[in-house]
Amino acid sequence: MNPSTVYSKLAMLPENLQQQAADFIEFLLQKAEQEKSVQPQPKPVFGSAKGMFKMRADFDEPLDDFAEYTNP
Repeated sequence: MNPSTVYSKLAMLPENLQQQAADFIEFLLQKAEQEKSVQPQPKPVFGSAKGMFKMRADFDEPLDDFAEYTNP
């Protein structure tokens, strides 16, 4: 939208609505500034957690808690 069109429409509004429009424009400017300052999170790289987790040797063994369900 052309800035002169916005200005002419703003000039047609009553004084109290002009103040509300000015407040809203200020809000939008602050929002745009915040969005500019927020940097996107880096995407995780495959294998970046290598060595952070250890699997126990008995990982695939049946759990004792389920013995009554698995033994006939």
